[in-house]
Amino acid sequence: MTRAKIAITIDQMLLETLDDLVKNSLFQNRSQAINNAVKDMLSRIQKTRLELECQKLIMEEERDFADLGIEEDFIEWETY
Repeated sequence: MTRAKIAITIDQMLLETLDDLVKNSLFQNRSQAINNAVKDMLSRIQKTRLELECQKLIMEEERDFADLGIEEDFIEWETY
């Protein structure tokens, strides 16, 4: 995967906490810690978006749509 170098501005207290995590070997360096944090946040945002879209569905309509045509299918099936 290609990487790009960026510059960010971060709150001093966050930076100190980040440096403590690196110092305690939770991450190899700041870049790895920030990369993981951004990846996690984007993953959460995408899951939230999917959840919000699913909430827009009307379950009764979805069930009706899923059952659409199933009665005709039963007629075509052989009796065992």
